[in-house]
Amino acid sequence: MDLKSAVGVVISSAIFAFLIAFPIIWLLYKFNITRRMNIDFSSLIEKRNLKIGVPIMGGLIIVVTVFIFNILFNPARGNLGLYLLLLLFVLSAALGGLDDLLNIYGVERSKPRPFGRILKLIKVHKNFRKRVQLFLLLPWSAYKSFFYMLGSNPGKGIQAHEKIIVQSIIGLSLGIALYFFTPSSFPEIVHIPLLNAYINIGWLLIPFAWIAVVLMSNAVNLADGMDALAASELLLAFFAFFVISFIETDSRFIFLNASVIGSLIAYIYFNIPPARFQMGDVGSLAMGTLLTVTAFMLQQPFLLLIVGFPFVITLLSTIIQGIGRRILGIRIFRMAPIHYHFQMAKEWSEEKVVMRFILFSLVCSIIGIFVYLLKL
Repeated sequence: MDLKSAVGVVISSAIFAFLIAFPIIWLLYKFNITRRMNIDFSSLIEKRNLKIGVPIMGGLIIVVTVFIFNILFNPARGNLGLYLLLLLFVLSAALGGLDDLLNIYGVERSKPRPFGRILKLIKVHKNFRKRVQLFLLLPWSAYKSFFYMLGSNPGKGIQAHEKIIVQSIIGLSLGIALYFFTPSSFPEIVHIPLLNAYINIGWLLIPFAWIAVVLMSNAVNLADGMDALAASELLLAFFAFFVISFIETDSRFIFLNASVIGSLIAYIYFNIPPARFQMGDVGSLAMGTLLTVTAFMLQQPFLLLIVGFPFVITLLSTIIQGIGRRILGIRIFRMAPIHYHFQMAKEWSEEKVVMRFILFSLVCSIIGIFVYLLKL
């Protein structure tokens, strides 16, 4: 696939995404799928209340465009690897879409019972059967408490510990499919950037893919909090992999990345402040999964840490904040994820935070491409 054809895919997917945006916006307003604000942050974050009433699930224009273009026109259509990629992409979108809808129409969930309280009840509860039940469910209770410790607060949507289970199935499916059903030694051989070395990780590919999918999809989800932030970072990350796939002459991913770039351009047009809609979990979880699958299928999973580094620090800041609050009893950041910290601590406007993160993402993408070129 040559450069002219790739640019054509970018342009046509951007036009298609732009056109379907209008009926999608209309549907979101019609069914009142809009941002609510259960907690008033306006005293902490400038203009936060202006986001109330803005449609969520705007990421549908990206998901629909990428899926239709690749299922119908990708040069590798009929290839099992492409179908696997699109399946995992759609499953992540479905998970995110369900979460978005439950956050609007669902019932408020209660906080998990403190783990220490459960241990005490196992010892002192008057009902023996209840004590046995609590003991048998102890691993599940510990699992839920762990995510609550990291800062997951119950709402109406899918809880963090529930979401992780589905994402784990998606990640394990990727690892198993690559390890067992991909011909030759392709899946086990991964490139180590900077060292310019290739290593055979064998069956470790399976847990590696699982962890990568879970972490990156949630990292992108956390970045989707300011207008145009997550989408711009994704655009630059996918552009880096577009360049890499072009050098590798892999027509599957040249087309895929071109369609993603085009749909993101159209999305950002509507997402520039003040946003006409927000990405929502339907878009962020799907795009985080797609970015990870792309890196693995191009045999560049470690390069994901470079081009996706803005997402990495977003996720790390949230984990650090959760541990600080729940265990140490202190706030490491004024607010997490870290882009809100800059808005509150530095008193930067949302637009300034977004622009500086975009520049940071651009630098990471350029470094990622440069590191990749070192192996040539």
